[in-house]
Amino acid sequence: MNAVQGLMALFQGDIVHQAVALLLLAMSVGSWVVIVWKTWLLRRAAQDVARSTTAFWQARDADAALVALKAFDRSAMVLPLVQAAHTQLEIASAGRCLGAAGDAAAQLTRVLRDALQSSLHKLQSGQVLLATVGSVAPFVGLLGTVWGIYHALLTISGAGQVSIDKIAGPVGESLIMTAAGLAVAIPAVLGYNLLGRLIGRLEAELDGFARDLREVMAAQHPQNSTLRDAATRTGY
Repeated sequence: MNAVQGLMALFQGDIVHQAVALLLLAMSVGSWVVIVWKTWLLRRAAQDVARSTTAFWQARDADAALVALKAFDRSAMVLPLVQAAHTQLEIASAGRCLGAAGDAAAQLTRVLRDALQSSLHKLQSGQVLLATVGSVAPFVGLLGTVWGIYHALLTISGAGQVSIDKIAGPVGESLIMTAAGLAVAIPAVLGYNLLGRLIGRLEAELDGFARDLREVMAAQHPQNSTLRDAATRTGY
């Protein structure tokens, strides 16, 4: 009963007090939605990355790998890398644009870097919200406490007679705001740190796969075939 009364006290008072309470409520709901959604997303992404990389290295060629990845990579983490590298090889075969100019490894590095950044952007989505809530929520709760204590003291001073009962009630209700701010911030900070570790692992796996993919695709680059043919003709 006391807990319910404490929660109801959050939404009592003037417009500033109510606005702070609603802001804390919105922060809490938003952070928990992100935590649940990101946990599900990262678990599925971890499974997809593991299955997709295995399927890629077991495929006969790039075309077969693309077909396999479309079935395994539900989160679209590995597939954009392979598609970018495959498209770059097709551009290099045509040889009619600036994208086909330059060193083969440098071309693949450029397209794979862009595709990797797109995949990493999906993993990082929502982290800014958790970091913001974790750092701002305590101060928002403190603002509600200060504002509530200020108005409580004004009310007490206007009553004429001051007693501990008249002080403890309004001040105690105002201090609930500080506790509410901490209750909102702590899950957001924990979620940010735990999810950040999972994101770091996936980033390392994708970065390692992108490096290996660059080496494999660079070996299939038409430029390399031309160089090998020239070396065979000249004896070098």
